Amino acid sequence: MTSDSPAPSARASAPDPSAGVVLDELAIQRALTRIAHEIVERNEELGRLYLVGIPNGGVPLARQIANNLREIAGVEVTVGVLDTTLYRDDRLTGGTRPRLRRTEMPSAVDERIVILVDDVASTGRTVRAAMDALMDFGRPRAVQVVALVDRGHRELPIRIDYVGKNIPTRRSDHVELRAREGGDGMEVVLMQGLRGASA
Repeated sequence: MTSDSPAPSARASAPDPSAGVVLDELAIQRALTRIAHEIVERNEELGRLYLVGIPNGGVPLARQIANNLREIAGVEVTVGVLDTTLYRDDRLTGGTRPRLRRTEMPSAVDERIVILVDDVASTGRTVRAAMDALMDFGRPRAVQVVALVDRGHRELPIRIDYVGKNIPTRRSDHVELRAREGGDGMEVVLMQGLRGASA
Protein backbone atom coordinates (compact mmCIF):
# COMPACT_ATOMS: atom_id res chain seq x y z
CA MET A 1 0.00 0.00 0.00
CA THR A 2 1.06 3.55 -0.32
CA SER A 3 0.96 5.61 2.83
CA ASP A 4 -2.46 6.86 1.83
CA SER A 5 -4.02 3.46 1.24
CA PRO A 6 -6.01 1.29 3.65
CA ALA A 7 -4.00 -0.87 6.01
CA PRO A 8 -3.54 -4.52 5.11
CA SER A 9 -6.36 -6.45 6.70
CA ALA A 10 -6.71 -10.05 7.74
CA ARG A 11 -9.20 -10.48 4.89
CA ALA A 12 -7.34 -9.84 1.65
CA SER A 13 -9.19 -8.58 -1.39
CA ALA A 14 -9.69 -10.74 -4.46
CA PRO A 15 -6.49 -11.16 -6.49
CA ASP A 16 -5.98 -8.63 -9.26
CA PRO A 17 -4.80 -10.45 -12.41
CA SER A 18 -2.98 -7.31 -13.56
CA ALA A 19 -0.90 -7.11 -10.36
CA GLY A 20 2.57 -8.64 -10.28
CA VAL A 21 4.18 -9.59 -6.97
CA VAL A 22 7.55 -7.87 -6.64
CA LEU A 23 8.18 -8.81 -2.98
CA ASP A 24 6.64 -11.86 -1.34
CA GLU A 25 6.45 -12.46 2.40
CA LEU A 26 9.89 -14.08 2.58
CA ALA A 27 11.51 -11.28 0.59
CA ILE A 28 9.87 -8.68 2.84
CA GLN A 29 11.17 -10.41 5.97
CA ARG A 30 14.67 -10.65 4.49
CA ALA A 31 14.61 -6.96 3.56
CA LEU A 32 13.50 -5.94 7.06
CA THR A 33 16.20 -8.10 8.66
CA ARG A 34 18.85 -6.52 6.43
CA ILE A 35 17.54 -3.04 7.25
CA ALA A 36 17.74 -3.80 10.99
CA HIS A 37 21.39 -4.86 10.59
CA GLU A 38 22.11 -1.64 8.67
CA ILE A 39 20.49 0.42 11.43
CA VAL A 40 22.72 -1.27 14.03
CA GLU A 41 25.82 -0.68 11.92
CA ARG A 42 25.04 2.98 11.32
CA ASN A 43 23.97 4.03 14.82
CA GLU A 44 26.26 3.78 17.83
CA GLU A 45 23.68 4.89 20.41
CA LEU A 46 21.00 2.27 19.92
CA GLY A 47 19.32 3.31 23.14
CA ARG A 48 18.32 6.58 21.50
CA LEU A 49 16.48 4.93 18.62
CA TYR A 50 12.79 5.71 18.17
CA LEU A 51 10.94 4.01 15.30
CA VAL A 52 7.93 5.87 13.92
CA GLY A 53 5.59 4.12 11.50
CA ILE A 54 3.70 6.19 8.95
CA PRO A 55 0.15 4.84 8.58
CA ASN A 56 -0.86 2.65 7.23
CA GLY A 57 1.79 0.35 5.80
CA GLY A 58 4.71 1.73 7.76
CA VAL A 59 3.22 0.68 11.11
CA PRO A 60 3.58 -3.12 10.85
CA LEU A 61 6.97 -2.64 9.19
CA ALA A 62 8.20 -0.48 12.09
CA ARG A 63 7.05 -3.08 14.60
CA GLN A 64 8.81 -5.87 12.73
CA ILE A 65 12.03 -3.85 12.55
CA ALA A 66 11.78 -3.27 16.31
CA ASN A 67 11.45 -7.03 16.81
CA ASN A 68 14.47 -7.60 14.58
CA LEU A 69 16.52 -5.04 16.53
CA ARG A 70 15.60 -6.83 19.76
CA GLU A 71 16.81 -10.15 18.35
CA ILE A 72 19.95 -8.76 16.69
CA ALA A 73 21.18 -6.27 19.29
CA GLY A 74 19.13 -6.99 22.41
CA VAL A 75 17.73 -3.46 22.43
CA GLU A 76 14.14 -2.45 23.14
CA VAL A 77 13.16 0.31 20.74
CA THR A 78 10.18 2.61 21.22
CA VAL A 79 7.68 2.43 18.36
CA GLY A 80 5.29 5.27 17.56
CA VAL A 81 2.60 5.89 14.96
CA LEU A 82 2.41 9.31 13.30
CA ASP A 83 -0.46 10.46 11.08
CA THR A 84 0.66 12.90 8.38
CA THR A 85 -2.78 13.78 6.96
CA LEU A 86 -2.96 17.38 8.18
CA TYR A 87 0.61 18.08 7.10
CA ARG A 88 0.25 17.05 3.46
CA ASP A 89 0.67 19.77 0.84
CA ASP A 90 -0.93 17.76 -1.97
CA ARG A 91 -4.36 16.93 -0.57
CA LEU A 92 -7.33 18.63 -2.19
CA THR A 93 -10.27 17.87 0.06
CA GLY A 94 -12.99 19.46 -2.11
CA GLY A 95 -14.60 21.00 0.95
CA THR A 96 -14.68 17.73 2.88
CA ARG A 97 -12.66 16.98 5.98
CA PRO A 98 -9.72 14.63 5.37
CA ARG A 99 -9.91 11.23 7.03
CA LEU A 100 -7.61 11.31 10.04
CA ARG A 101 -5.73 8.25 11.24
CA ARG A 102 -4.38 7.49 14.67
CA THR A 103 -1.24 9.00 16.13
CA GLU A 104 0.39 7.11 19.00
CA MET A 105 3.62 8.64 20.21
CA PRO A 106 4.55 7.08 23.59
CA SER A 107 7.02 9.84 24.44
CA ALA A 108 8.65 13.00 23.19
CA VAL A 109 11.38 12.70 20.57
CA ASP A 110 13.84 15.17 22.09
CA GLU A 111 17.44 14.03 21.54
CA ARG A 112 16.24 10.75 20.05
CA ILE A 113 17.36 9.22 16.74
CA VAL A 114 14.01 8.98 15.00
CA ILE A 115 13.63 6.52 12.15
CA LEU A 116 10.55 7.15 10.04
CA VAL A 117 9.24 3.96 8.45
CA ASP A 118 7.12 4.00 5.28
CA ASP A 119 6.06 1.21 2.98
CA VAL A 120 6.40 2.83 -0.47
CA ALA A 121 8.43 5.97 -1.14
CA SER A 122 7.95 7.99 -4.30
CA THR A 123 7.58 11.77 -4.53
CA GLY A 124 8.90 12.40 -1.02
CA ARG A 125 5.80 14.29 0.08
CA THR A 126 4.75 11.75 2.71
CA VAL A 127 8.19 11.83 4.34
CA ARG A 128 8.26 15.63 4.27
CA ALA A 129 4.84 15.72 5.93
CA ALA A 130 6.02 13.21 8.55
CA MET A 131 9.03 15.38 9.36
CA ASP A 132 6.76 18.39 9.85
CA ALA A 133 4.41 16.39 12.07
CA LEU A 134 7.32 15.01 14.06
CA MET A 135 8.38 18.48 15.20
CA ASP A 136 5.19 18.72 17.26
CA PHE A 137 6.69 16.02 19.51
CA GLY A 138 10.07 17.62 20.20
CA ARG A 139 13.46 18.15 18.65
CA PRO A 140 15.10 14.88 17.57
CA ARG A 141 18.86 14.55 17.45
CA ALA A 142 18.59 13.06 13.96
CA VAL A 143 15.95 11.78 11.56
CA GLN A 144 16.48 8.81 9.27
CA VAL A 145 14.07 7.21 6.82
CA VAL A 146 13.21 3.60 5.97
CA ALA A 147 11.17 2.58 2.92
CA LEU A 148 10.41 -1.02 2.08
CA VAL A 149 10.13 0.02 -1.57
CA ASP A 150 11.55 3.07 -3.32
CA ARG A 151 9.87 3.55 -6.68
CA GLY A 152 11.55 6.85 -7.58
CA HIS A 153 9.84 9.95 -9.06
CA ARG A 154 11.04 12.38 -6.36
CA GLU A 155 9.47 15.81 -6.35
CA LEU A 156 11.27 16.91 -3.19
CA PRO A 157 14.93 16.45 -2.14
CA ILE A 158 14.17 13.58 0.26
CA ARG A 159 16.75 10.83 0.82
CA ILE A 160 15.79 7.34 1.90
CA ASP A 161 18.47 6.01 4.25
CA TYR A 162 17.41 2.35 4.30
CA VAL A 163 15.71 0.77 1.29
CA GLY A 164 14.30 -2.72 1.06
CA LYS A 165 14.10 -2.73 -2.73
CA ASN A 166 14.37 -0.17 -5.52
CA ILE A 167 11.67 -0.78 -8.12
CA PRO A 168 11.77 1.24 -11.35
CA THR A 169 8.23 2.34 -12.23
CA ARG A 170 6.30 4.68 -14.46
CA ARG A 171 4.39 7.50 -12.81
CA SER A 172 1.13 5.86 -13.83
CA ASP A 173 2.01 2.61 -12.04
CA HIS A 174 0.83 1.78 -8.54
CA VAL A 175 2.91 -0.08 -5.93
CA GLU A 176 1.07 -1.47 -2.93
CA LEU A 177 1.85 -3.39 0.25
CA ARG A 178 -1.13 -5.60 1.01
CA ALA A 179 -2.21 -8.68 2.91
CA ARG A 180 -1.79 -11.91 0.99
CA GLU A 181 -4.88 -13.81 -0.04
CA GLY A 182 -6.07 -15.66 3.02
CA GLY A 183 -4.40 -13.12 5.31
CA ASP A 184 -1.15 -15.10 5.70
CA GLY A 185 1.55 -12.44 5.64
CA MET A 186 2.05 -9.52 3.27
CA GLU A 187 3.29 -8.92 -0.24
CA VAL A 188 4.20 -5.96 -2.44
CA VAL A 189 2.50 -5.81 -5.82
CA LEU A 190 3.05 -3.63 -8.86
CA MET A 191 0.00 -2.67 -10.89
CA GLN A 192 0.91 -1.10 -14.19
CA GLY A 193 -0.95 1.84 -15.60
CA LEU A 194 -2.91 2.67 -12.44
CA ARG A 195 -2.47 6.18 -11.09
CA GLY A 196 -1.49 5.88 -7.43
CA ALA A 197 -1.44 8.46 -4.66
CA SER A 198 1.72 10.48 -4.14
CA ALA A 199 3.97 9.20 -1.42
